[in-house]
Amino acid sequence: MRSDKSNSAPLGLKIAAAGGLLFLHLPLLLIFLYAFTTEEKSYQFPPPGLTLKWFAVTWDRPDVWQALSLSVRVASISTAIALVLGTLCAAAVSQTRFFGRETISLLVILPIALPGIITGIALRSAFSLADIPFSFWTIVLGHATFCIVVVYNNAVARFRRVSGSLMEASMDLGANGFQTFRHIILPNIGTALLAGGMLAFALSFDEVIVTTFTSGQQSTLPIWMLQELIRPRQRPVTNVVAMVVVIVTFLPILGAYYLTRDGDQIAGSGK
Repeated sequence: MRSDKSNSAPLGLKIAAAGGLLFLHLPLLLIFLYAFTTEEKSYQFPPPGLTLKWFAVTWDRPDVWQALSLSVRVASISTAIALVLGTLCAAAVSQTRFFGRETISLLVILPIALPGIITGIALRSAFSLADIPFSFWTIVLGHATFCIVVVYNNAVARFRRVSGSLMEASMDLGANGFQTFRHIILPNIGTALLAGGMLAFALSFDEVIVTTFTSGQQSTLPIWMLQELIRPRQRPVTNVVAMVVVIVTFLPILGAYYLTRDGDQIAGSGK
């Protein structure tokens, strides 16, 4: 039996890992720090002073609430669309065999594989050719293109772990399609769908590039933040909003991680 000491990582690897984590997360810590600075127009390090006034200022800004409301509504509807279409696509690809199945799977995941600017330009061109005015719904359609991929990837992986004999046994015992889905399939894929929905919401909430090409004159919260950064006043308000975005995005991702980390033991277990 090997000792715990022999299984530990080398010191150099630990230092490299710590340096990588610091490189990734130090900018986030700076965002939190500058949300409390007393300086309004620039970023000085260290901050000349600390204050809580920017939280009250942010709370009283109606433009912040409008942008936040738009982002939440877009993310919610995009996630709902993605849950329906992504689950149906995953069921078709994983549970049946037909000509062109792999091609369809590739086309479903293509929007998230392409650079966001390509997807944005394609959507803008399509809306312009169809003479569709830019509105709330064009943002939703743009976000749904990549939200579907997130739900699809989670659902198709879980579908492939569900034993087909469970569904066959359900049908043999007299259950119809809806009953089989409700009592057999949904309990096995439920956590994967919830995790996919959480990730889709987080991606939609902080999306910038596709939103830029599909929003017209509307501003979601990330677009509002970009616009505020070019203004030489009340920059800490942007950092306060950024803190909210970090928290709102982090919580669904954390929840998705805990929901799917034991997914191979949940799906196909016959529950």
